[in-house]
Order: sequence, then C-alpha cells, then structure tokens
Amino acid sequence: MTTQEALFNYLLRLGDTSLILAQRNAEWCGHGPFLEEDLALTNISLDLLGQANSILLYAGTVECKGRSEDDLAFHRTEREYYNTLLTEQSNGDYAKTILRQFLCDAFDFYFYSELVKSKDETLSAIAAKSIKEITYHLRHTSSWVERLGDGTEESHTRMQNALDELWRFTGEMFEMNEVDSVLIKEGIAVDLKSVQPKWESKVKEILERATLKIPANAFMQRGSRDAKHTEHLGFILAEMQSLPRSLPDAKW
Repeated sequence: MTTQEALFNYLLRLGDTSLILAQRNAEWCGHGPFLEEDLALTNISLDLLGQANSILLYAGTVECKGRSEDDLAFHRTEREYYNTLLTEQSNGDYAKTILRQFLCDAFDFYFYSELVKSKDETLSAIAAKSIKEITYHLRHTSSWVERLGDGTEESHTRMQNALDELWRFTGEMFEMNEVDSVLIKEGIAVDLKSVQPKWESKVKEILERATLKIPANAFMQRGSRDAKHTEHLGFILAEMQSLPRSLPDAKW
C-alpha cells in the first residue's frame, strides 16, 4: 500500500465518521426535548458537517481522480464507507443519542489533540480548527450524561440501557490496520494506542459520576475498517443521498 492510498483511506475514515454522525444528529432538528437542546444538537451536527466537508475535500485532492467532497459524500455505496459503527447506530431516545455523542466526543478530543501534531499540514490545520469545537461538544455531552445518569430513576434506566447497547461498538474505534502502520511511519497518522488509555480514563470518570456501570465482558463488534457495516448505514445513505442521486445537476 502506498502512502497516497493509505492517506486517502484514512481521510475517508475520518470524514465518513463525522459525516454520518452529523446526519444522525440532524435527524433531531425540530424534535429536541426543548428548544435550547434542539439548537445545541443541531449546532453540533453542523460542526461535524464542517469537519466532514474539509476532510472529504482533502480526500478528493489526495485521490487525484477529480472527485469533489460532494461526489464522495453522495455517490459512494455502503461498502465504500469507513465510518465507525458507533456513529451509524439509531438515535433511540435522547439518552442514547447523548451517550453516543459523548463516547465519540471523548475519542475525538484526544484523537484530534494528537492529530494537530501530524506532519501533514492540511490534516494538522483541520485538527487545530476542529479541537475548539470538540472541546465544547465534550463539555456539553459530559454534563448531560452526568445529569441524566444521576437524575431520576427513569433517566438513569434509559442511560444505562443506552450504555449496555452501545458499549460493544466502542472497541473498534481503536482498531488499527495497514493504513495506520504506513501513515504512523510517515508521522501523519495518530497511534491509537496512545489515545485509548486517555479515552478510557475520561469515560470512566464521567460514567462513575453518572452512577452508570460499564457492561462486563461485552463482545466488541468490528467491521468498519473493512467497510462492513450494520443494517443502519444503508437506511442513512438512502435518505442522505436520495436528492443528489435523483437530481445530480441540482443547484441551491
């Protein structure tokens, strides 16, 4: 695998993860539990969409086949997407949505803090811009996980159910393959072994404050590094891609 091929795949992994999570959160627009939270989650979705746009734009440049960020977002199939399985899971209730966002925010905070040091100047610049937004996201979702987990009996039960359901999708966030090996040698990619203990420490700290228990001996799902996904991704892409695929020349 060449450095160019590895970098293109790496960028798809990052861009797709931000894009699919943005799409999932956007489904809450107009349906939030109250106006302020409706706006907060929509703003987080827009931040993620901005990250995805920058990363996929760069991916198209690296690929050198003339594909734009829109081409990569709207004209690839499910088996060509590399987003993490966690991001494509259904929204469920608000507790599940907040917990999923918190688990992703905690990862993104430590990951992008390291990616700033990348020798790839474009990736470093994207990370520097993103970390400011991610810091706010993590503070916001950490607060809600604590509030809901240590809240009423019902909110605690919903948060624990969400944790029991989503925990099995967290392991693959730290999975590395040949793509990582090639790019780590070049000083471009982040060694996820350095991110995992920081993520685990932060997540355990917040979950303990929220009086939530991490599932014991949970089997960890995997597949996204090989573009294999759960049934949810197909439905997301069908909705997200329907307009540009039906009217490819449509302009706003």
